[in-house]
Amino acid sequence: MLLNVGLLALSLVVLTGGAELLVRGAVSVARRLGLSSFFIGLTIVGFGTSTPELSTSLTAAARGSGDLAVGNVVGSNTFNIAVILGITALISPIVIRLEVVRRELLVVLAVGLAPLVAAVSGGRIGRVAGVVMVVLLGVYLWRGYLAGRARASDEDAAAEQELEREFGATAGGWRAHGAVHGAMIAAGLALLVGGSWVLVYSASSIARGLGVSELVIGLTIVAAGTSAPELVTSLVAALRRQSDISVGNILGSNIFNILGILGLTCVISPQQVSRQVLVLDLPVMLVVSAACLPIMFSGSRISRGEGVVLLAGYALYATALFAWAPGWFG
Repeated sequence: MLLNVGLLALSLVVLTGGAELLVRGAVSVARRLGLSSFFIGLTIVGFGTSTPELSTSLTAAARGSGDLAVGNVVGSNTFNIAVILGITALISPIVIRLEVVRRELLVVLAVGLAPLVAAVSGGRIGRVAGVVMVVLLGVYLWRGYLAGRARASDEDAAAEQELEREFGATAGGWRAHGAVHGAMIAAGLALLVGGSWVLVYSASSIARGLGVSELVIGLTIVAAGTSAPELVTSLVAALRRQSDISVGNILGSNIFNILGILGLTCVISPQQVSRQVLVLDLPVMLVVSAACLPIMFSGSRISRGEGVVLLAGYALYATALFAWAPGWFG
């Protein structure tokens, strides 16, 4: 058991490092190709923090661990809002610009209904549904790009400064060499693949050792671990008082988790969704997402008290998963 716990911790470090290398290399290549800072932020940086979830779910699906694949997506979305936004609000109350987050929040709620396809298709999400989700993600990105270009002049300048500060995208010396950037991308992908394999193996072994389902492990330990890049990004943004980045990072990640990760996973291998996900975990994810509506629209901020409520709600949910769910759905 201790060996598997150590492997799990190591895999999370490897995944985080792989995501960092991949994003840094991809941002640098994108800058060399002349892509706008706004588009880079919308795609590479925004969704790059979700690459641990993507690689883990794809690996789990390929190994036949469907509960881990689906649980990782649903659990990550719940963790992102309840825990990451909760902790971020505790550090610094999050001021919300409604015109920035309104559309993304409504999209998060809408795409969160996608797994309900399983409820009307015998508990299964097939390849066709997966393709539709991936196409919808492409439409969302394209609409976001077009909308952003209309107001991109000032925001792109700010984004340019942020890219330079965070990733050294325009730095000289060895960082400017295309081969180095390519090597960073390749190394990042290798670390993500290797880390995902070790994570799925160790998580499955821990689940067997604890006598709980792979689904519960996927919804909690794996989901929390693969959300580490989002947590770090949001905490850094909170310390810098860049609340829009904190909220945008979470909402963008949740959209990508459902449409991109779950969609691609189902394209590769149709996923059977367990009764527990449909009855407990998916409704919790939707309730947590919907809770953002009154929170964000009450004074346009997430206060420390509301952050405590989000964290307490997640603690209750995690307790239910480990203490009660095995009896309810076992």
